[in-house]
Amino acid sequence: METIHWYNYLAAFFAGGILTNLIPHLVQGLSGNYFPTPFAKPPGRGLSSPLVNTLWAFANLLIGYFLFKASKVSFDFNLLLLIFFAGMVTIGIVSANNFVKKMKN
Repeated sequence: METIHWYNYLAAFFAGGILTNLIPHLVQGLSGNYFPTPFAKPPGRGLSSPLVNTLWAFANLLIGYFLFKASKVSFDFNLLLLIFFAGMVTIGIVSANNFVKKMKN
């Protein structure tokens, strides 16, 4: 069995969060909708083009993939898998709370 270090847990959490973050950006980008990204003005509040959202989604996919590989998440080690899912739930809740504000504007 491989040795699991503290940074594997951190990578698992952020892999879950970043991979979850790609979903709204990819959906909005492929749907042709403007949606907030870190590149908008103001960052995270203004709207970015569908192309920027699609590219941002694929950047999230690439970063999330490398973090997932670095985390050593597997079905053999349940704690890492649980932390990965905790990252997904955390970014899901944060995103839902932030994006509901966008819809009210």
